[in-house]
Amino acid sequence: MGAIVDTGPIVALLDRSDRHHDWAKDRFVELRKPLFVCEAVLAEAMFLLRNQPVGQDALFELTQGDVLDIAFQIREHIALIRNLLRKYRDVPMSLADACIVRMAEINEGSPVLTFDSDFLIYRKQGRTPLAVIHPTIA
Repeated sequence: MGAIVDTGPIVALLDRSDRHHDWAKDRFVELRKPLFVCEAVLAEAMFLLRNQPVGQDALFELTQGDVLDIAFQIREHIALIRNLLRKYRDVPMSLADACIVRMAEINEGSPVLTFDSDFLIYRKQGRTPLAVIHPTIA
């Protein structure tokens, strides 16, 4: 099963000036494809790459090829996403984070590729830690 990808590693992969570019590039090479992504993550990545049209084009290429699979429809999970946003309001949790947690719940065994340490706080079904691939975790 492929990993679920958060915004940070996508942006780092596409922005060579990002301090985590090499780490992200290595993870994208070694992880089984396709990697799973949600529309909220793509929206965040497009925004962060707004001054890099080449990076935005490359992101579209990743989704049209076999690298990133848009494997989540928010409308099918609205109630559960809303519950997650309420539960983690004090963190705070973004829409993209809530979608990723929900994706981890339905894709058992898929780790989350992220730079966001909040994923160490979030829990699947309220109790199970997420498997996380993070630059500070060996």
